[in-house]
Amino acid sequence: MGRHQTGGNRTGKSSACLLLFPTWTSPPVRSTSAATGSAPTGPASSEMPCSTGRPSRSGPSPTSAGSAEVSVAVTPDGYADAVRGDRFVMPAELRLPLSCVLDVLEGRAQHPGVLYVQKQCSNLLTELPQLLPDLEPHVPWASEALGKMPDAVNFWLGEAAAVTSLHKDHYENLYCVVSGEKHFLLHPPSDRPFIPYELYTPATYQLTEEGSFKMVDEEAMEKVPWIPLDPLAPDLAQYPSYSQAQALHCTVQTGEMLYLPALWFHHVQQSHGCVAVNFWYDMEYDLKYSYFQLLDSLTKASGLH
Repeated sequence: MGRHQTGGNRTGKSSACLLLFPTWTSPPVRSTSAATGSAPTGPASSEMPCSTGRPSRSGPSPTSAGSAEVSVAVTPDGYADAVRGDRFVMPAELRLPLSCVLDVLEGRAQHPGVLYVQKQCSNLLTELPQLLPDLEPHVPWASEALGKMPDAVNFWLGEAAAVTSLHKDHYENLYCVVSGEKHFLLHPPSDRPFIPYELYTPATYQLTEEGSFKMVDEEAMEKVPWIPLDPLAPDLAQYPSYSQAQALHCTVQTGEMLYLPALWFHHVQQSHGCVAVNFWYDMEYDLKYSYFQLLDSLTKASGLH
């Protein structure tokens, strides 16, 4: 079983606890597995530059996972989809061979920025179908309990510097760690009054031919509501209400699964080269959703946000 602990900006017990369920009983998947098409382990060769890739596009996957091209988020600091100054900045998105990503992770090649395979939108099915025989198409007990099949099955692989900023999703999330560790900081939906949101001009990182990054505004897009606060180092002078929030800290290890309910806020870090798969089940827009919408509306009306 996994480990969890309560915590936050003030000591105290959390009002809820998430459960971890063990999944795989086979040996943990290593980055050297033939299934992923990576090179054997051994002394790292002299570092060679990895192609900077080309802009993302859809297309069929090659016949082996190692040569398959995957969508890769690339950022200068590891934060994809995060607030930077007065902008909500999305990552540059490139198409790279999975083998290239593994070479960078294992120190055999170089690439500008921080790499993170985190396309979502069922990228495991669309980009890496060669891996499908290695896992179940869904989580049977979850599908039975929720009365539906997953809306998406996603594959995650990245560097330790890759971080997911604090946010929430409208999905019931079954998050499975195949290799490595994921570190979750969690807030229940009832903490919404203490979590700030602001509107930001959307922008996207672009990777230049010289290997540097520039921010380009997305002028056709509307402003994006996002959480500006870093829960690991909150600016309580600017956001004093966050001191009343109670965070849960949870580490999900190899072979463990985290059930993350819809509308729970989460911030995610990982060990280097962590491999994970998650199953998204679309949430029910029922009374629970209505209660959250009421809480969200009251928060905005009261000025707490």
